[in-house]
Amino acid sequence: MKALVYDNELKLDKNYPMPKVKDNEVLIKTSMVGICNTDYEITQGYMGYKGILGHEFVGVVEAVGKNAPQSLINKRVVGEINCACNNCSYCNQNLQRHCPNRSTLGIWQKDGCFSEYFTLPYENVIEISQNIDDITATFTEPLAAAYEILEQVHIKPDSKVAILGDGKLGLCVSMVFAAMNIDYVHIGKHPEKLEISKNLGAKTMTLDELKESHKKSFDVVVEATGSTGGFETSASLVKPRGILVLKSTIAAKEGLNLASIVVDEITIVGSRCGQFRPILRLLEKGKINPKPLVSGIYSVNDFENAFEKNAQKGTLKVLVKF
Repeated sequence: MKALVYDNELKLDKNYPMPKVKDNEVLIKTSMVGICNTDYEITQGYMGYKGILGHEFVGVVEAVGKNAPQSLINKRVVGEINCACNNCSYCNQNLQRHCPNRSTLGIWQKDGCFSEYFTLPYENVIEISQNIDDITATFTEPLAAAYEILEQVHIKPDSKVAILGDGKLGLCVSMVFAAMNIDYVHIGKHPEKLEISKNLGAKTMTLDELKESHKKSFDVVVEATGSTGGFETSASLVKPRGILVLKSTIAAKEGLNLASIVVDEITIVGSRCGQFRPILRLLEKGKINPKPLVSGIYSVNDFENAFEKNAQKGTLKVLVKF
């Protein structure tokens, strides 16, 4: 089968071995995959991962292991990316995303979905409605990560909320907040990207438009820039005893100034993966339309141009068809 493999370099292997289906797994034929920033970071050495990339997918179940339901065969599915042991204290609390024994699709100890076929535990896969097309379905994972904020933080009707960062992640958060009728301001560098949020009914603002009066004025700030400067700007916007949600990982080469976090007693919430079912309900009802984020759709045979496009300035989401 064809598989996009990273092993010190990214290459398309046209004769990669078919995966073996374990008793609790299903075999999925890939339809479409999204390129995530994590995929790019892996090619730069993140996690020390070697293997098939990819974790944002939609596909069709073609076979099942002996302990998986036969009813899943021929179902179009998406799937949660963390493969847990289901036998530890975290799994017993329904926190499989934090299972210390987990593998993660295309990121850690589990071949990903940039291949014609791949496997997942049957508990991870979710059948999707025919009302959700493949392009939309491919956004399930990043949108679920955005929705995770609402599982972790109670945003009151009168809360002043800001999102900082207008890349893919920030725009996914914006789409979820708009769908949930949250009143928020989206702050970023690029007016053309902020236009997507403006079309959702959000207030928008460029970084150049931030004033001294905006400091310490928001109850909740979502940091989605992935930069040291973005973290410090986000922290400066939070009211004393407010909440700062970190949606991006920040690889700081120099120390962060955390004095204001202590002085203003700010609560920091780390936020990573989210549950799929709430997002699938919103997508099925047409409450979220992620298609404005698509910057290009490529064949897997054209993977080099797809990843080159993903790295270009101004690109949002690149999808790959199988």
